[in-house]
Amino acid sequence: MRHRIKDVRLSRDTNHRKSLIANLLRSLILEGTVTTTRAKARVLKQLMDKLITKARVDTIANRRIAFTKLGNKEAVKALFDTVAPKFKQRPGGYTRLLKLPELRLGDGAKEAFIAFVE
Repeated sequence: MRHRIKDVRLSRDTNHRKSLIANLLRSLILEGTVTTTRAKARVLKQLMDKLITKARVDTIANRRIAFTKLGNKEAVKALFDTVAPKFKQRPGGYTRLLKLPELRLGDGAKEAFIAFVE
C-alpha cells in the first residue's frame, strides 16, 4: 500500500534521486533553463518554487536550508542574490514548464523545458 507516500521515486534509489534533483536545481539556478524529461521537470518545478519562496526572505536559516537542498555555495549565493529578488512581489508560480513536442532520440522519452518566469 502506498498510503502517505508523496515523493516521486523517478526509478532511482534515495541517494541517486537526491543528487539528481540537486544537480537539476543547481543547473536551473545557474543556467536559467533546463531541458529534461517531463517527470523530472514536474518534481523540479515543485522544489524550485519552494526554494524561491524560502529565498525571498534572506536569513541565515533559509540559506542553510537552501544549502542542504543544493549543496553548492555558488548556487545558494546566486539564488539569494539574483533569482529571488526578481520575484519579491510575485505571489507564486516562479517557473514555467513547457512540454516539447518531439521525443528524445535515444529512448523516445517525452521531454519538457523548464525556465524562470520573466
